[in-house]
Amino acid sequence: MAERAQYEELLRQFSAFGAVKRELGRIMPSDCSSGSAAVLTLLGRHGDMRMSRLAELLAVDMSVTSRHVAHLAERGWIDRSADPADKRSRILHLTPTGLAQLEALSERTTQLLAERLADWSDEEVAQLSWLMERLRASFDDCRALPPRLPPPARELELEPTTRTPAST
Repeated sequence: MAERAQYEELLRQFSAFGAVKRELGRIMPSDCSSGSAAVLTLLGRHGDMRMSRLAELLAVDMSVTSRHVAHLAERGWIDRSADPADKRSRILHLTPTGLAQLEALSERTTQLLAERLADWSDEEVAQLSWLMERLRASFDDCRALPPRLPPPARELELEPTTRTPAST
């Protein structure tokens, strides 16, 4: 098991990773937030799905998912059709315009990563991808379980016991 200092350094790196995410966000079109891009990506990767499945894959509340879906539907990037198995549910799917948007987003992000990681070897890029996948999977495994946090470390202040003749 890693030393505490290694986990603390890992936390610092996670915090610093925000700069990478911000730069990726800057290359997105103004009408396509990172949440919208995530929805397009998941629909592109997994195909048509119910909103409940999308919320599960995004690991967010249904209300958040619903806002992203509404935003994308307004732009004509996704369609919502009745689920033949359950008319109360909707099936989400990419439109041709949504697929073109997804391809444009993929091209932008791939180009940025290629530029920033130009001095990395293919093996280093593959190793980073593998380690990030492994990290994400470690957290996915824990999704259904309550967090396993250790109890807070508290130092007990013990006061000297005073004894009176009556207590002995």
